Amino acid sequence: MSAMASDRQHRLAIVQFGRLLQQNRFVAATDGNLSVRLDETRLLATPTCISKGRMRASDMVIVDMDGKRLAGRRTVSSEIGMHLLIYRLRPDVHGIVHAHPPTATGFAASGYDLNRPLVCEVVVGLGSIPLARYGTPGTPELTDALAPLIPQHDAILMANHGVVTFGSSLESAYMKMETVEHFARIALVTHLLGNEQPLGEKEVEKLHEVRHRYNGGATAAAPRRPVAGDDLQAGDLQTDGDPKETAGSRR
Repeated sequence: MSAMASDRQHRLAIVQFGRLLQQNRFVAATDGNLSVRLDETRLLATPTCISKGRMRASDMVIVDMDGKRLAGRRTVSSEIGMHLLIYRLRPDVHGIVHAHPPTATGFAASGYDLNRPLVCEVVVGLGSIPLARYGTPGTPELTDALAPLIPQHDAILMANHGVVTFGSSLESAYMKMETVEHFARIALVTHLLGNEQPLGEKEVEKLHEVRHRYNGGATAAAPRRPVAGDDLQAGDLQTDGDPKETAGSRR
């Protein structure tokens, strides 16, 4: 959807993708939230305590960049801070989706990221999918955990919580959510089969050249590449780094 889309069109898009989230079982009950950047000072977002599959266009709220409600009769979501942070750090982002897709959230709840280069389309489309350390939803703990990862990633697992994806439009953000869950299922199967065969360093470098061109020259973090001595154990799904602080650590 173009940046010139009307308020009404944005509301209908949120309704549409909210329904898709529920239909695909990426959320349950009143889980999840979606938002669209209307302009430099306003966001259109889903309110708190509402089923994403049963929303109406009139249910949305408009908030300023401090999270203050400017329009709408419903209450602003407690997780609006996560959306505000992403929009502040990523001027290119115009749509955000937060959901709890079961397989990807299972990885996040087990302390695993999705950074292994197992599928070429995922490397090109998302680069890598890191794991942010746990932070209580709706508090600075969560935004502090996400902040270091937002500039270089378009999809982030949140430990013991769920997934957030963002893109140039709400449709783009939603499609990335589908990709994350699809890839999580593939990663789980490779692990269960016990014969995971990630792409090599040269193959990953070539795919990142493609991603670089695809994104118009924008940089992105590379997936974790296999190294000598990898034994294909569950821990290999993690990224390198300090296990207590870096994204992708086993918790």
